Amino acid sequence: MSGAAGVAPAGLFITLEGGDGSGKTTQSQLLTDWLEQRGRTVLRTREPGGTEVGIAIREIVLHHRGEIAPRAEALLYAADRAQHVATAVRPALARGDVVVQDRYLDSSVAYQGAGRVLDGTEVRNLSLWAAEGLLPRLTILLDLDESAARGRLDAANKRFDRLEAEKSDFHGRVRDAFLALAAAEPERFLIVDAALPVEQIAAVIRDRVAALL
Repeated sequence: MSGAAGVAPAGLFITLEGGDGSGKTTQSQLLTDWLEQRGRTVLRTREPGGTEVGIAIREIVLHHRGEIAPRAEALLYAADRAQHVATAVRPALARGDVVVQDRYLDSSVAYQGAGRVLDGTEVRNLSLWAAEGLLPRLTILLDLDESAARGRLDAANKRFDRLEAEKSDFHGRVRDAFLALAAAEPERFLIVDAALPVEQIAAVIRDRVAALL
């Protein structure tokens, strides 16, 4: 289905959200493996960077050394989303596949809206326009205190990208925004405590997804 109605067509669209260090990559892989074991065809993807165009945009928004104005940053993420949905997500859903995606429009509302102190409603509307109204059937929010998340990132001993390198108050605003989004749409969101053991988190996610299959 296209346009403002916005729900996913034949396939199943699942997104994972949360702050940096919350474990989205691990859980998206575990969920993909489980779905494939059940015989489902899965597109595992991410934003930004799920297409060739998106890879170029990802390099800009996450690793550009100079300043990027908040509105320019929001527009870059929206451009990535428009290309990604049109060329990867919608075709997969039309085939009846399951799309498991690391970050979507809720990240823009949290990071560019709350984090960069832009108008969250405007950021959401921009993303909905870019995606032609497409919304996930399920959004899994891996919730983790920002100090614990930073500890995980430090332990990983990796180079921080532009957003990971932001200060604690930025990440606190992002977490609060994610929780507010989940509270506003409880039928779409599943909130999971990201401090739980990895397999316990995966089991909670599988239970919810199994009900949708």
